[in-house]
Amino acid sequence: MQNPMFEEGGWCDRWSPTFLSVLRIMTALLFLSHGTSKILGVPLSTASFPPPWTQFWVAGMLELIGGTLLLIGLFTRPTAFILAGEMAVAYWLVHAPDNFWPALNRGETAILFCFIFLYTVFAGPGPWSVDAWLRRRRAEEGPDSYYEGLRRGGTHHGARVAE
Repeated sequence: MQNPMFEEGGWCDRWSPTFLSVLRIMTALLFLSHGTSKILGVPLSTASFPPPWTQFWVAGMLELIGGTLLLIGLFTRPTAFILAGEMAVAYWLVHAPDNFWPALNRGETAILFCFIFLYTVFAGPGPWSVDAWLRRRRAEEGPDSYYEGLRRGGTHHGARVAE
């Protein structure tokens, strides 16, 4: 007996793209909280308000800006690539020197973020993202629609284009 939920083309396959977006959004919210804690002090922690241009300040800015971009799904793949690198560096510079084992050096979160971000680089943002919206819009309008309007001296979205 086959299970319609798990068979090919079943419920899980149909919802897979949507849950890719859910994974990205939830990961971004969790990641963003590290940036808001460091840079904005919300929630306040011992890592809050590092001096500008220090390692923790740069990490906080990457977490704040990158987390926001991932949350809305804008520039998802390059952002995820940069953040995966940040998490790899964070693991090896901050966690690994304490102990070899991630369970003992509190590095599991950095490793998980790193590999979820790497997965996102290859899988993309999912359908609930600005990237997907822009891709759908380009497909509807055609790749040269904006530029064709500029060449003809026409308007784009109600604004007259200067010749």
